[in-house]
Amino acid sequence: MLTRMILRDFRCLASVEVEPHPQLTFVVGHNAQGKTSLLEAVCVLMRLQSPRTSSRADWLRFGAESCLIEGAWEQRMLRHAQTKATRRLAVDGAVCTRAADYLSASALVVWLDHADMNLARGGAEHRRRHLDFTAAQLFPDYLTALRQYERALRARNFLLKRDANISWKQVDAYGVILDKNAAVITRCRRELVHRMQPWIADAQMKLSGARETATAAYAPGFAGGSLLAELERMRDAESRTRQTAAGTHRDDVLLSVGGRDAGTFASEGQQRTLSLALKLAQARVLEEDRGVAPLLLLDDVFGELDPERRRALLDYLPQGSQKIITTTFLDWMSDASLDAAVLQVDDGQVRLRNS
Repeated sequence: MLTRMILRDFRCLASVEVEPHPQLTFVVGHNAQGKTSLLEAVCVLMRLQSPRTSSRADWLRFGAESCLIEGAWEQRMLRHAQTKATRRLAVDGAVCTRAADYLSASALVVWLDHADMNLARGGAEHRRRHLDFTAAQLFPDYLTALRQYERALRARNFLLKRDANISWKQVDAYGVILDKNAAVITRCRRELVHRMQPWIADAQMKLSGARETATAAYAPGFAGGSLLAELERMRDAESRTRQTAAGTHRDDVLLSVGGRDAGTFASEGQQRTLSLALKLAQARVLEEDRGVAPLLLLDDVFGELDPERRRALLDYLPQGSQKIITTTFLDWMSDASLDAAVLQVDDGQVRLRNS
């Protein structure tokens, strides 16, 4: 578990030291005070990436040259120092030159926030990101394959658009790279959705009071077999559109509630519950795979739920997971008896208060 964390110049947080509760910590405060930044820092410390931005420069407090995040996780001290251009990682004082060495000592993480509603009602890119974040923690070869695929895809699309007469020999060279890495990505994503499906169904039933069924099915972005062969068959279409017409960048997860497409027919409450079910299934699969419950980071999700689903979510959260939850107020849990720590955040200052 995360027993201590120190921040310096991260986002709006100039200097913060906190000791999260072993099971449940509430981070309370008005909007734009630093609650989400505190939660984001935990995610960055553990996974070296943020659910809010892809630019590391965004982590630095305005006017600061660098930021620092330190934390004690399972009796190991993690340290992540970041400037706009470079980062320095260490575990127990020993510098890590490879991110993989650092990540092997840190926690698995599940992040939930109000933007996750897009998992049920948004475009396929939201569901692909959900798969990517989970698969990168489960499968050792996934992230490398994904990065190589993305680089080859950008290069291939550039070549398709560059010249009036397409150089198919050059384009096909990148198609070979796409094909090789698509095989890894497809295998991992298919397995992941298969493993998540029963947990998605279980969570939807529990959070809805046993009123709703849900399913998830992997929908690959090409017919199967060889992606290279598929791209050759689609050469005429690519000549017209000047973009790669098939591949894992077109993958999706088909979601349904009560046997009907969730994006089209589900109510807002059903979509919100399904989005939570996808995240909770992520946590269960990670725990099954590693034998250790992931760290759960929930950013302001309880305020958008009705009282019944709110209580159901609290009850359904994995008991073995350490949970850090941000919220603007705690009136909604007045009827619940919880062993928890409460951190108050005001204008970038964090203090422990009685719940």
